[in-house]
Amino acid sequence: MRVRPYEFRDQGAWDEYVARSPQATLYHTTRWRKVLETTFPNRHYAWLAEDEAGRIRGILPLVHQRSFLFGNFLVSLPQSSYGGVCADEAGSELALIEGAIEKARALGAGYIQLRQQSPVGSELPFRDRKVSMHLDVSAGEGALWEGFDAKLRSQIRRPTKDGFVARLGGREELDEFYTVFATNMRDLGTPVFPRAFFQHVLEEFPDAARLCIIARGGVAAAVAFLLAHGDTLEIPWASSLRAHKQSAPNMLLYWRAIQFASEMGYRRLDFGRSTHDSGTYRFKLQWGAVPTRQYWYYWLARPGSLPDPGPENPRYSLAVRLWRRLPLRVANALGPFVVRYVP
Repeated sequence: MRVRPYEFRDQGAWDEYVARSPQATLYHTTRWRKVLETTFPNRHYAWLAEDEAGRIRGILPLVHQRSFLFGNFLVSLPQSSYGGVCADEAGSELALIEGAIEKARALGAGYIQLRQQSPVGSELPFRDRKVSMHLDVSAGEGALWEGFDAKLRSQIRRPTKDGFVARLGGREELDEFYTVFATNMRDLGTPVFPRAFFQHVLEEFPDAARLCIIARGGVAAAVAFLLAHGDTLEIPWASSLRAHKQSAPNMLLYWRAIQFASEMGYRRLDFGRSTHDSGTYRFKLQWGAVPTRQYWYYWLARPGSLPDPGPENPRYSLAVRLWRRLPLRVANALGPFVVRYVP
C-alpha cells in the first residue's frame, strides 16, 4: 500500500472512488473542493492510498486553517456537513491518517479534526456529541403523512392556512434564500457564509442542488438549501425568520423537502447535523428522523483537552451575544470574513 499526495491528474480516479465508496459523501468530491477553494483563502491538502496495481483504496481531504481564536489546525472538512478519511480497509485508513499527521507536524499545526460518520480503527481520541438525523422516505409521502401524529399534521397545515406557499428553484432564488439565511445567522450569533459560497455550490452542482422557499405575498419567511448525493437528499442549511414564528413556516419548509425527496425517488432525507438533545435535535426527531452518531477524531500535537471551537463552548458565549446585537448590514459585512477562519 502506498500513500501519496493528490495531484490534478488524479481528479477522475478520485471522483470515481467517491462514487463507489459507501463512506464517501458529496463533500469528498473534487467539485466540492473547488467550491471551498474558490470561496475561502485556505490551503488544501489531500492524500490517496493505492494498492500495487495503482487502484485507489482510500482518500483523505484536509484544509489548513489559521485563526487568532482557534489556532493553527487541519480539518476534514470545514464549512461542510461531513468529511474525514474514506478507505476500503483498516490499513489504508491508518496510513492516510499517518500521512495527515506527518503534514500537520511539518506545518506546526496544533491539531487535526476528522469528521467521521463511523468509527475508525485508530486510538485517536474523539467526541461523539454530534448526530446526523435521517428519515426513510422510501414508503412515499402518503405513508409518511399517515405516520405523523395529529399535532404534527396540524402544524404543517398552519402556514398554508396563513397564506404561505412553497416553491423550489435554483440560482434565481438565491437572493431570497440568502436574505433569510443571513438574518437568521445574525440572530443566532453566528457569522454568515458569503453569498458567493452558495452561488458556487449551485454552479458546481446544478444537478444536485435546489433551493426551497416558503413565502407569503412574495416575501420569503423560511428557506432551505437541498443537496443530493446517491440515494440521499440532504438539508445542510435551513433558516426561518422569527417575525413569522407564530405561523411556523419552517414546518411547511420541512414537509416540502420530504415531499421532494419522495417525488425524486431518494431513499432517505438527511435533516443535517445536530448536537444530541439540543432544540434542533428534538425538532428533527418529531418527524421520525433517526439519529446517527458522528465521530469527530482529534490528533493533538501536545497532550491536553480536545479543542472545542463550537458555539456551545462557554468561552465564546460573549462573542455570540455581541454578534446578535450587530446591525444586520454590519453582520453581513463582517461574517464572510470571520467564517473563513472557523472550522
